[in-house]
Amino acid sequence: MSRIAVASLWEESNSFSPLKTTVETFASYYLLRGEAILTGYGEARTEVPGFLDVLADAGVEPVPLLAAYAAAGGTVTRDAFETLVGEIEDRLRAAGPVDGLLLALHGALVVEGQPDGDGEMIERMRRILPDGTPIGVSLDLHGHLTPLMLQPDTFLIGYRNYPHTDIYETGVRTARLMMKVVGGRPMPAMGLAKRPLLVSPTCARTTDGPLLPVVAAARRMEETGAVIHAALFPVQPWIDVPDLGFGVLVCAETSSAAEDAAERLAGMAWERRGDFFPELTELDDAIRIGLDSEGMTLVSDAGDAPTGGSAADSAAVLKALLANKADEAPRLSYLTLCDPAGAQAAIAAGEGASITVPVGHAFSVSDGSPVAITGTVVSVSDGRYIVGDGGMHGLEMSMGPTVVLAIGSIRLLIRTQPSMEWDKALYTSQGLALEDAALVFVKSPSHFRASFGPAASRILVANTPGPTAPDMRRIPFTRVTRPLYPLDQI
Repeated sequence: MSRIAVASLWEESNSFSPLKTTVETFASYYLLRGEAILTGYGEARTEVPGFLDVLADAGVEPVPLLAAYAAAGGTVTRDAFETLVGEIEDRLRAAGPVDGLLLALHGALVVEGQPDGDGEMIERMRRILPDGTPIGVSLDLHGHLTPLMLQPDTFLIGYRNYPHTDIYETGVRTARLMMKVVGGRPMPAMGLAKRPLLVSPTCARTTDGPLLPVVAAARRMEETGAVIHAALFPVQPWIDVPDLGFGVLVCAETSSAAEDAAERLAGMAWERRGDFFPELTELDDAIRIGLDSEGMTLVSDAGDAPTGGSAADSAAVLKALLANKADEAPRLSYLTLCDPAGAQAAIAAGEGASITVPVGHAFSVSDGSPVAITGTVVSVSDGRYIVGDGGMHGLEMSMGPTVVLAIGSIRLLIRTQPSMEWDKALYTSQGLALEDAALVFVKSPSHFRASFGPAASRILVANTPGPTAPDMRRIPFTRVTRPLYPLDQI
């Protein structure tokens, strides 16, 4: 029986986040060791369960090492990286001979002193495994591609979709190709092409918008058999690292075919660079549209997106709602904040209590000041819910202890952890029905559309400040390689 090792170290870094990512950060999401990986995902449809299902169908023995997930956040500390990668190395050495290694990575993990944590990890695994032992890597579409990732006898497969509705399927594609390689097919060649282009995630969807023609060309290459896999990487734009830019990674039978296809797709994206500026609405305008319009208006607070690495603690939206008298409006407005102290104060007061408490900027103290609010504690919960729509369907998420405060017609969900805002269960699990609101704010640039979108009469992207600002020109880069569009006109 073949034996395939399985590991994951998944984090999307943000160089401008006020938070550091530690071992404890990973553990607050999940940190699975050894055999716990085989059952620890439950019903979640993510990359590692995709690996495991393919291995089971093929009658292959999985050798589970370690799986750690921290969503998105600040730079990973060197101590945390060494602790977790070191444990994976130890477990891989102790596992004995394996026929291959499957890795689920993001692709934009930045470590203190190392702008390419994913590349370093792949390189370190390559040193341990004998020459010729294949490594298969799944990557998020927002990965930062580097030559260091292209290790010998290594292939990389990226998500096809954004919003990310094919996470599990990417794991399946990666593991199936591994099975073919282990079964004797030649190791596929990889081709990498990049352009000095930053694409705001608010307009990098694969379902519509300016990227769609490039996506279609990639799919045609696959369907005709010209390539095995073609992946576009509009990149996580909020990492301040050299050689940041739009990437294309192609897996093909020969190096020339892979490189030629990658260059063609990267060239198509570059030709359209002027089309990638997002359509943004000023925050006050978005609020007025929502309060004055029929149906529910869904608004992206794109500048404070925790899945881009923010602390999710900006009070900009709350201040604007109060300034526009949304608390006195006849219909409800929903928004969230991560503020551990504010949540604990409301929990201590208890349901039904009226409290006055400062909220906002619990972590990003240099980006704004808290706002004092008086509200009634509507509900208190442990903040746990199950993702129900697309992407990470079935994954249990935790916002930490969570409260809902009523400030007149405003419903403020205060949580203690800056968890992702992809799924509508963020609100519905707390008793906040989307159809009851005039305005629903979500701290996400695009992925929220898959779950929240069907309930909305209109969707706006607010030009909000923060470490995930949708206008790339607002980001205070110091280390990126210049020139870089749209920071520079090239």
